[in-house]
Amino acid sequence: MTMSENQRNLEAGLLLNKNRNDINECRITAVVIFSTFVSVCGSFCFGCAAGYSSVSQTGITTDLGLSVAQTMWFAQVFCIAGWLAIAFAPDTVWLDAGRFSTGFAVGLFSYVIPVYIAEITPKHVRGAFVFSNQLMQSCGLSLYYVIGNFVHWRNLALIGLIPCVLQVVTLFFIPESPRLLGKWGREKECKASLQLLRGDEADVSEEANAIKETMVLFDQGPKSKIMDLFQRRYAPSLVIGVGLMLLQQLSGSSGVMFYVGSVFNKGGFPSDIGSMILAAIMIPKALLGLILVEKMGRRPLLLASTSGMCLCSLLLAFSFSFRSYGMLDELTPIFTCIGVVGFISAFAVGMGGLPWIIMSEIFPMNVKVSAGTIVTLANWSFSWIIAFAFNFMIEWNASGTFLIFFSICAAGIVFIYAMLPETKGRTLEDIQASLTDFLQ
Repeated sequence: MTMSENQRNLEAGLLLNKNRNDINECRITAVVIFSTFVSVCGSFCFGCAAGYSSVSQTGITTDLGLSVAQTMWFAQVFCIAGWLAIAFAPDTVWLDAGRFSTGFAVGLFSYVIPVYIAEITPKHVRGAFVFSNQLMQSCGLSLYYVIGNFVHWRNLALIGLIPCVLQVVTLFFIPESPRLLGKWGREKECKASLQLLRGDEADVSEEANAIKETMVLFDQGPKSKIMDLFQRRYAPSLVIGVGLMLLQQLSGSSGVMFYVGSVFNKGGFPSDIGSMILAAIMIPKALLGLILVEKMGRRPLLLASTSGMCLCSLLLAFSFSFRSYGMLDELTPIFTCIGVVGFISAFAVGMGGLPWIIMSEIFPMNVKVSAGTIVTLANWSFSWIIAFAFNFMIEWNASGTFLIFFSICAAGIVFIYAMLPETKGRTLEDIQASLTDFLQ
């Protein structure tokens, strides 16, 4: 056999192995689907908590005399305790404690769920599976927008317990993240977890070795601390992660989502009808995002989403401005409805879920916990600020408020275009290596 024949045979063997490994990586097993479902039960709780404020605000303020003024299981303890505290709250202290507890749980869910799903799913469907996090949030939000018009706010809190209990029970039946096991040096358990996730007949040796090699390379450096994130090699990932989180919140999304009823009322559109319209479109638009995230890619979808939010913020600014001057009184309620529905739809299709997907992809395992802490803290700190200030801003100047959100969305388009790489169809290890100079 000649040298050229040996070379061709070797190349054919390598190609065969590559194709076999690609097929194995593309397997979507029942375990992956079940594990994802269990994870996004927490996302459903997230949506219920987000929708609760809008539909229960009037009832709570009337009954209690208020003014306007790392694990998923661990998070569910706070979520369950929070819902119970809200349901049986005799005064504002218990109500505040309940909302704080559910807020703490939602903060954990927002980080843990997308990271876990990203680490267990095959690369070609990773974006769609992680986006199911946003889909289930929309389901919870939609449910509360509908039943919140008929169910007392205390009973509404008890309904929020159902997905919490479901997740607590089913969490015992899903595998640990193979990448986390690899980080801990538990190679046999890492391979066993991969085998369970990819199927009994799949050859997971190459994927397991890639995880092991990546962990070895990162372990050669010093143990990571939060301050290590500010090294030059992590700067692109940190800027992208924190930047997207700030853009998500400073665009006004939390204020609009939590107090959508106030926006409808301010624009002269009936809030109960507006909530029903949102409930009707909430799930279809999230499904659209789930489909498009692997068709269009993260970057184009995020640009389209932010552009839609930008235009709808401008429409709302003009609508409130016309209303304040007594112009187009018959049309401004319609403009308000279109602007609110368009803003929330554009948000849910991309900006609502994609920052969490990208965050779960861009940080290496050795700094993922520290990075997750920072980006989640940035997200929810500004979410609290926007949610707290939103009603006051609307009362101050509704048109000016949405002009601010318009400006931030416009700046966000520039940021995404200039800074964000496409991560669709790439392994986590490839994405992370390309964003750092660790392996260069």
